[in-house]
Amino acid sequence: MKTATIPSLRVDPELRAAAESVLKEGETLSAFLEDSLRRQISYRKTQAEFIARGLASLAEAKRTGIYHDADDVHDELKAMLEAKRVELGK
Repeated sequence: MKTATIPSLRVDPELRAAAESVLKEGETLSAFLEDSLRRQISYRKTQAEFIARGLASLAEAKRTGIYHDADDVHDELKAMLEAKRVELGK
């Protein structure tokens, strides 16, 4: 598998020092940056999917005229959580 490179990143010395100060034992700055990049990509994809689901839900509510009160939804979620806690014996 071929590899590609990410463009060089110029930062002020304080930011580099801060990044180096939190490296785990044996971790390189390159590995830290790669992990950070992967996490940010995943976060942004998840965020975009969440927004898309919200917009689709809004469109469906507008189309059908069926809206759900937030308090009712919260109560239902709390009941589901409590039932799961009872099921698990907590």
